[in-house]
Amino acid sequence: MQTALITGGSRGLGLALATSLVEDGWNVVIDGRDESALNDAAFTLRSVPAGGEVHAIAGDVADRRHRVALLDAVAGLGRLDLLVNNASVLGPSPQPTLADYPLDEFEGVLAVNVIAPLALIQAALPMLRANGGTVVDITSDAAVEGYAGWGGYGSSKAALEQLSNVLAAEEPLLRVYWFDPGDMRTAMHQAAFPGEDISDRPLPETVVPGLRRLLRNSPPSGRFRAADVMEFEP
Repeated sequence: MQTALITGGSRGLGLALATSLVEDGWNVVIDGRDESALNDAAFTLRSVPAGGEVHAIAGDVADRRHRVALLDAVAGLGRLDLLVNNASVLGPSPQPTLADYPLDEFEGVLAVNVIAPLALIQAALPMLRANGGTVVDITSDAAVEGYAGWGGYGSSKAALEQLSNVLAAEEPLLRVYWFDPGDMRTAMHQAAFPGEDISDRPLPETVVPGLRRLLRNSPPSGRFRAADVMEFEP
């Protein structure tokens, strides 16, 4: 039975992906900072008929002790096939320009969006190598486009993309994907546009089939957009 570790799995894309995997019999370990939302997500996942084991651990991926707890849960399941670094923070909202960006808040964005994923990758590598596993780092078009007001979040995702790129070169037996899901109707996207109606954005569940298709087809490591992956042959 395959096992996935998905950070930020209490809602949004993380929960949608976890649901899809559990429905296919995977074991999943998920986390989230909101314990109530995480418990609700775990209840939903454990209600899936014939689903795999579900471990839900509340905490912040920037906390080393929390990361240890996540990897301990994975080790208890005996293997790791998929690590999804999905947990992210936006930073200040509304997004400030770089001229006015509080540096202490920027350090917090980098801690969650860049340093924590690398720390989890480092800790998970032995198990991933043992099974020829896959790393998926969730990125954004803000990593490659110069959107005014997105310098903090965008630069953190740009750093995550280059981290993924180098990891792919250093770990040729693994699959490493930096995956851009596009705009989605999520709490983070709403926070980025306070007061605006984002009901026209697609739900995260609409992105999951493309991501699952990417995982099934297992192309060489690289950057993939959800819109492009949906065009893959099934």
